[in-house]
Amino acid sequence: MSTIRRFAEIHGLDAPMEGSHSNTMDSLETREDLKSILPYLPLILRSSALLWPPAVVEALKSLARGPIHSNVDSGQVLAIAISDLRNSLSLPDSALHPSALNGYALYFDDELIAALLVCSFFCLFPTTNGGANHLQEVNFDNLFASLYDFHDVKQENKIKCIVHYFEEICSRMPMGNVSFERKVLPLTNRPSHISFPKANFWSKSSVPLCHLEVHSSGLIEDQPAEALEVDFANKCIGGGALRRGCVQEEIRFMINPELIVGMLFSPAMADNEAIEIIGTQRFSDYSGYASSFCFCGNYKDVKGVDSMGRRKTRIIAIDALSRVGKRQYTTECLLREINKAFCGFYDQSKRQHYENLFVDSGFSKAEFDEGIRNSLGNSMENLSTSFQSTFETSNNQPMRDNERKWNDHNVGIATGNWGCGAFGGDPEVKTIIQWLAASQALRPFVLYYTFGLETLRKLDKVVAWIISQQWTVGELWEMLVEYSRQKLKKQTKLSFFNWLLPSLYDDDDDPLMIDESFT
Repeated sequence: MSTIRRFAEIHGLDAPMEGSHSNTMDSLETREDLKSILPYLPLILRSSALLWPPAVVEALKSLARGPIHSNVDSGQVLAIAISDLRNSLSLPDSALHPSALNGYALYFDDELIAALLVCSFFCLFPTTNGGANHLQEVNFDNLFASLYDFHDVKQENKIKCIVHYFEEICSRMPMGNVSFERKVLPLTNRPSHISFPKANFWSKSSVPLCHLEVHSSGLIEDQPAEALEVDFANKCIGGGALRRGCVQEEIRFMINPELIVGMLFSPAMADNEAIEIIGTQRFSDYSGYASSFCFCGNYKDVKGVDSMGRRKTRIIAIDALSRVGKRQYTTECLLREINKAFCGFYDQSKRQHYENLFVDSGFSKAEFDEGIRNSLGNSMENLSTSFQSTFETSNNQPMRDNERKWNDHNVGIATGNWGCGAFGGDPEVKTIIQWLAASQALRPFVLYYTFGLETLRKLDKVVAWIISQQWTVGELWEMLVEYSRQKLKKQTKLSFFNWLLPSLYDDDDDPLMIDESFT
């Protein structure tokens, strides 16, 4: 009998061999060749059959069903599970190399992301069937190929960021954890989740607008507070990071290369989904944007860590509608965008508060404000005062991490011109949509970075006026819907801010209008 058939006999326990099954089984216990090899196999001979020990079978089944069933959710616990398996087989740990189990813990807890990125660098991931599961390729071959085919300077600088990451981890391996969470708003009502809001949900909302601070310069990733930083994502996170793309999302993936790992296991986002990543470290400084992107050396990331050992860098990937032209003013598109932002911004841990406050519109403003205070453990006014004090530092320098006063319940939103630029979104409409979503999600503040966009040059004045009106989320949403209705019917050519507050633009030579070249 060949070696292959011997292996099949040993491991295919339920499969009969060629010839008489009964004869094979009857002779199994007397086989001298089997007796000679049995001490070296993790199997037992019982009732003329070779079997895994029952304890091992149960342990392997539990591991195969994932960490929810096995509780093996870290490298350290995996090392313990391996030790238990060996004990079930009467294999002493002393027979292993003294550092073996520590190596399992180190690899899966402290070096897994680095190891996966090394595999990407050497193009070791298979590329078949990934598309069928809506997964992206994570090998770096296209990144390097575009450098040769197009001799693109920005591609060279993207690669410099990646190489710099490897240089840094070789001298000092990052410690801690990184988490990736797919956030979903169920399309149907479920008892334990907030469902995908309908249009009347937004119209009836009595939630007060949160604080919004406008920054005409600066970058989202440099924001000084503990805020959820918006990734202007593609449906498949990372977008063209490993190809020729080099705008907001792709740049973020280059300066925080640990984000790339998420491309390995994150299918495309549906309209009711967002992806939150907590814990990545920034390694590179840079200048420029798109074709002018340039690696500028090492970046020292001084962010602290949370109770789970994750660096306090919170990134939320939300994908905007792309190239929808004037259709972006339809209620359908407005609703899609505000729900996408809300999905990314809301905190599931506050579900009970949402249920208490948003089930119906029967609250008076005083009652609702009281509910907000009870929910957040503070008043909106105190939150705004606390927010302002965060930035009261000498020479406008950001406060050091140990001086920040935010906790996990008071994390705001840092964002900018999401879905604008190449995606063709209306910057004024997208600003309001994100503000509404953040307010409805009970976020205490929004830091809005305009990147010097001319259309938003008076955003701070518009925000101040809206706040002075004491509008709720529902009231501002209704204004946005009415403006969009007029845009679609060609009853106005003005921009939303000019339409909403014409007196603010009376002194302008050319009132701001929307580009009518949308297709």
